[in-house]
Amino acid sequence: MSRPTISASPLDVLWRAPAVIAVMLAGEGLALLLALAPGPGPGIDRWVYFGLASLCIQWIALLCLGGMYLCRHWLARRPAAHSAWLALLILQLATWLVLALIWLSIGDAFALSVNDWWNLLWRLSAMALTVGLLGLAGLQSVWRNRHLAMATQRAELAALQARVRPHFLFNTLNTGAALISEQPQLAEQLLLDLADLFRAALREHHAISLADEIALARRYLSIEQLRFGDRLRVHWQLPDTMPDLQLPALSLQPLVENAIRHGIEPSAGGGTIEIAVETRADQVLIRVRNPLPGAGQRRAHQGYQIGLAATRERLDALSGGLASLRTEISDGNFVACIELPLSAGHSVGERTQ
Repeated sequence: MSRPTISASPLDVLWRAPAVIAVMLAGEGLALLLALAPGPGPGIDRWVYFGLASLCIQWIALLCLGGMYLCRHWLARRPAAHSAWLALLILQLATWLVLALIWLSIGDAFALSVNDWWNLLWRLSAMALTVGLLGLAGLQSVWRNRHLAMATQRAELAALQARVRPHFLFNTLNTGAALISEQPQLAEQLLLDLADLFRAALREHHAISLADEIALARRYLSIEQLRFGDRLRVHWQLPDTMPDLQLPALSLQPLVENAIRHGIEPSAGGGTIEIAVETRADQVLIRVRNPLPGAGQRRAHQGYQIGLAATRERLDALSGGLASLRTEISDGNFVACIELPLSAGHSVGERTQ
């Protein structure tokens, strides 16, 4: 059973707090324009008119957002054009519902005839349709810009992978060649692990479970452990039950690779890499900690700093800002931490066909 992803539908941006606040502020702006426009009616106080318009518009906006949120799973499986038309329909239904409630509850206070109410209904419907079309146009622009940014990020990531893979491949093949005559079973296992890693790397833009991502990191570490021997020590801190969420494939491997390149390889005595998965109420944390080598042993590997930056941008782009990668230096250790949202329907990754 496939689970919806964060980036499944353009309308998903509406469920975030900044978008909801923006909709409410836009509604207040529209109410203010209506109150300041000429001809609200003789003897009608503009502040009272603003309050009534604000109340109606906010209820319409919240009902519309609530209706689309209830239909979000169905919308995620539909083309963007169908989602847009349904959003307009929900907006119109919310407008009619609010106007009907006003007519039934306090309609007598306005002293309007039936024809006046019908005219008001058509005017509000036309206004809602205009606002909805403008909103969808803005949403389409945001969605297009987001896809362009993701395409750029994918191109940068592909260039980075093409730059990093030969280095890792040559080292691994040299290690395998050295093991074939003396330890053929280890050489066979090394090639199997290498095949699994490259199989995951060649499947472009797919999401895998956290458990599978941990397994890929273990395979990568088993390859590197053959190279570094006792210099590379790994300490795992994993929960008894792995959280059921998805993330972009090979999100953890660049962090582990960075830890080896910056923490283990420059140090003559090696060190211990700590990898921990921590589950909180609303998020999952994946930490990779490695010791910092002494000042005389440090070397700059700018390409792998680019690897961390690419991983950070990839998580941010594919999750809509809900997932992140933080790095810090603490107690002589370099710590990289991936923060993933843990909530219903929130999987950080891309939809696979």
